[in-house]
Amino acid sequence: MKSYVKLKELPYSKKIRRWVTERYGDSAEKVWKEVCRNYYSYQKDMPDYGGRKNGHFRAIYGGLLVFAWYAALPDHPPIEELQGFVQDMFMGSFTTLGKVFDLNRPTDMRIIDTVFRRSGDRDRKDAEKYPDGFINVDHPYDSRHRAASYKFTQCPNAKFAKKHDMLHVLPLMCNCDYFGISQIHGLLVRHGTCGNASVCDYLIIGDKSPIAARYETLTDDKGFLITRHKK
Repeated sequence: MKSYVKLKELPYSKKIRRWVTERYGDSAEKVWKEVCRNYYSYQKDMPDYGGRKNGHFRAIYGGLLVFAWYAALPDHPPIEELQGFVQDMFMGSFTTLGKVFDLNRPTDMRIIDTVFRRSGDRDRKDAEKYPDGFINVDHPYDSRHRAASYKFTQCPNAKFAKKHDMLHVLPLMCNCDYFGISQIHGLLVRHGTCGNASVCDYLIIGDKSPIAARYETLTDDKGFLITRHKK
C-alpha cells in the first residue's frame, strides 16, 4: 500500500498557513483550503516514496507543500519575493548551528563529511525500497583541500516540477542549500541541479578556504543559483 504524509506531520505547514493568514487576511482560509487540496491531489499522483519511513521525507513532502502553496496563491508573487521565507523555513536551524559550528575548522569539516556520508548510506538503502526517490552518490573526502562532496543523480522535487510544468518554482527549494551552508561558514560549489542539469552536485568547503576565492555565485536564466570560476 502506498504511503502518504499528512500536512500536520510536516513542520512547515504551520509556517505556511501563518504566512497565508498574514498576507491574505479575510481570504486566507480560502487560499489555505486550496493549498490543502493541491497537496493531497499532488500526493496521489506521486510514486511511493515511503512516507515518513523515507529519510528524506521532509525534503520530498516539504517540497510538495511548496509547490501546492505556490499554485494556490491568487496574486502569483515572483519567486524572488518568496525565497527568504522558504530558506528560513527549511534552513533556519543552520543559523543557530552556525553559532557553534564552523566549516573553516578541520574537525568540523570532518564532522560534516561524516554526516553527509551517513545520509548517503541511508539514501541508498531507501532507494532499494523506493527507487523513484533520491539517488545519492558519495565522493571521497578531500583531506588536502578540506572538501566534502557528493551528488544526487535523481531528485523527486525536480521530477515533480518537470512533470507539472513548475520548474520555475523549483529554485525556491534548490537555492536554500546555498543559504544553509553559508550559515555554518561554508561555501557550496554547485554547477547545477537536477532541474537545470543532469545532476545536483555538492562541493562543500569553508568560506575562508583559498579555494573559495576562485568562485562566484550567479543566478542562471532559470532562477537557479550556480557556482562558477571567476573570470
